[in-house]
Amino acid sequence: MSSSWGERIRLSIFGQSHSAAVGAVIEGLPAGFRVDMERLDAFMKRRAPGGPLATPRREDDRIEFLSGLAGGRLCGSPLCLIIRNADARPGDYSEFRDVPRPGHADYTSSVKYGGFQDASGGGHFSGRLTAPLTAAGGVCLQILEAREIFVGAHLRSVGGVEDCAFDAVSVSRADFDARLFSPLTVLDAAAGARMAAAIEGARAAGDSLGGVVECAAAGLPAGLGEPMFGGLENRIASLVFGIPAVKGVEFGSGFAAAAMRGSEHNDPFALRDGTVVTATNNAGGILGGISTGMPLIFRAAFKPTPSIARAQRTLSLSAMQLTELNIKGRHDPCVAVRAVPAVEAAAAVALCDALLPGNYEPLKGAE
Repeated sequence: MSSSWGERIRLSIFGQSHSAAVGAVIEGLPAGFRVDMERLDAFMKRRAPGGPLATPRREDDRIEFLSGLAGGRLCGSPLCLIIRNADARPGDYSEFRDVPRPGHADYTSSVKYGGFQDASGGGHFSGRLTAPLTAAGGVCLQILEAREIFVGAHLRSVGGVEDCAFDAVSVSRADFDARLFSPLTVLDAAAGARMAAAIEGARAAGDSLGGVVECAAAGLPAGLGEPMFGGLENRIASLVFGIPAVKGVEFGSGFAAAAMRGSEHNDPFALRDGTVVTATNNAGGILGGISTGMPLIFRAAFKPTPSIARAQRTLSLSAMQLTELNIKGRHDPCVAVRAVPAVEAAAAVALCDALLPGNYEPLKGAE
């Protein structure tokens, strides 16, 4: 099924934007690992709605664990969690069964499911489904950190306004700790202020902005991943593309590599304290689908929020006539803002899937 993913670990996402709850089931996580609930709650708050640059929808995003934990530790059975939808307003979306919103899955889901889809808030196609993904990834982030592997992301750009980039050769946990989180996740405060102003300007004009999220993983050993269809890029990209509004993913120098020569793009091998490294990292830490031991770097491009206050042209499907649509409801002026932890979460799940063996090594969290 399209809502399930993974090999060594198995992640399934369920729920709709305005159903009673959304949730996830994760299988294959290491028994005995103690989950830090306070850290997980703080991670969820980074994605939660509300705030000056987000939708006014109010959701606590509090995780309820139904199974998989005993005494605060993973117990080996499937970890099942739910996040209740407390501020649902399905009535805001009733007209979209007949008048599909441009840029949304209203039309395609209607064709796919014969009109029986849940149209409220986009149903199972909604960004609300990134809440359980973030929760699952938050647990995986802690498992990775117990192995000295750290994942972090920031807003690389919004509406053409750019933040500093991670240093692809030397990015480390210290860079993640130095990020700012209010109101935007950035490395440079001045860039964050310009991004916030751009978002406010778009919202005041009844419009929205897109953005790019840059993510890195530091501390990965060399040798993770598989050739062909099991490569690290494949695993990560397939999960990141499950985040609504993602329209592109690139690793390392990405599309810029197409304009480079081989002599520019190739990363020369070198030794650092007896360890094989590369002098540059245009490969983004992956060669042949397998980790090189250098930092893993990728970026995800998010389209502008399709629900905007401006009038838009669409069709009445019942009348098969052109009509004008004025969208009401509550929407983010830039979905990339709250997507930063979701990108981190997707990367963490993919890396856990590549890393965890059948017989788990002792973890710091299990001591």
